Amino acid sequence: MSENTEKPVAWFARPAARAWTCPQAPADAQAFHASLPGYAVTPLHELPSLAAELGIGRVFVKDESARLGLPAFKALGASWAVHRVLAERAAGGEASPEPVTLITATDGNHGRAVARMARLLGQRAHVFVSKGVHPAATAAIAAEGAEVTEVAGPYDEAVHRAAAAAAEGAATVLVQDSAWPGYERIPRWIVEGYSTLFAEIDAQLAAAGAGFPDLVAVPVGVGSLAQAVVTHYRSRPAGRTAPALLSVEPEAAACVIESLARGELTGVVTGDTAMAGLNCGTPSSLAWPYLRDGLDAAVTVTDADSARAVRELAVLGVSSGPCGAASLAGVRAALTGDGADGRRAALGLGTASTLVLLSTEGADANPHHQEP
Repeated sequence: MSENTEKPVAWFARPAARAWTCPQAPADAQAFHASLPGYAVTPLHELPSLAAELGIGRVFVKDESARLGLPAFKALGASWAVHRVLAERAAGGEASPEPVTLITATDGNHGRAVARMARLLGQRAHVFVSKGVHPAATAAIAAEGAEVTEVAGPYDEAVHRAAAAAAEGAATVLVQDSAWPGYERIPRWIVEGYSTLFAEIDAQLAAAGAGFPDLVAVPVGVGSLAQAVVTHYRSRPAGRTAPALLSVEPEAAACVIESLARGELTGVVTGDTAMAGLNCGTPSSLAWPYLRDGLDAAVTVTDADSARAVRELAVLGVSSGPCGAASLAGVRAALTGDGADGRRAALGLGTASTLVLLSTEGADANPHHQEP
C-alpha cells in the first residue's frame, strides 16, 4: 500500500469578506520615478502555459528583474523615500555641504537600492546586512560605495543595529522599509514609492485587454509591498470588484500568516531560507493593519517550491530569484493539490479568472538558487 506523503498546505483565509477600503497613494511618486534616468516600465509577461496548468483564464507575471538599473523592485521605494528625506531636510534648513549618511538594514535588495540612491545623489550609505544574505549580494551593496556591516543574527537584529547607529549622529537618517511605533513616516514614503508598480500593471492589463485582475499574489517579508498592494486594490472606485489578494511567505519566516492566524501582530523565530529577502521575523507595524484587514488569504512555501518556480519561469523567459518566484510557488500551492477546490472558492476563482503574480527580483539579485 502506497503512503501519501504530500505535505498539507499552510494556508490562512479570512472567514468572510470585509467591506474595507483605504485611501489611494499619492500620484506624484509615479511622476518622480518617470523623471529618473533609466526609468522604464518593467514587463508584464502573459504565460498561457501557467494558465493552463492552474486551470485559470490568464496569468501575467510582473517582471522586476531590471528596475532602474537594479535587479529588484526595491529601487522604487528607496528612491522616493530618499528624495523625500533630502527635500525635507533642505526645506527645514538642514542642508549642508557635508553629505548625509543614509543608514539601513537589509536582507538583500533594499540595502543595495538605498546605497545606489546615496551614490547617485552624493550622499553616504551604511548598510547592515543580516545573516543568510548571499556573499555576492553583500558585495553588490559594497560596490555601490556603501559601508557594509555584516550582522551575525537575523534581519530583526540587523534592523535594531541600524536604528541604533542612525540615532548616534545628526547627519544620519534611518531609511528602513519596516516600521515600528515611533518610526513610520519614512517607511510610509517607501510604500508610496511602490505605487508606481501597480499603476504600470493597470495600464499594461488594459493594453492586453485583460481588464482588472481577479487575484494578485505578492511575496511577503515585513509586508511593505503587500501594504502597497492592499492600498492600490482596496482604494478602487465604487462598483468595481476588487481582486483577491494572496500573500506568500517562506515556511522558515512566516510572520504574516502567524499574525493573521492569531489576529494580532506577532513575531516569529526565523530559520534558514534561500528566499533571503523574505526572511523577516516581524511584520511592519505600519503594514500590519493593511495586511490584517486587506489580505484575503496567505500561504507558505518551501525553498524547493520556490526553486522549482525559478526554473520554470526561466524556461518561460522570465528572470526571477527565489523571492520573486515565491508568488508562482504560492499560487500553485493554493490552487492545486488536496483541498484546492476549497481554496479556489475562498479566493473566488474560476476558469476565466485573471491572475497577476509579482516577481519582485531577478536571478541576479539573489544567487542562492544557482548553487548546487
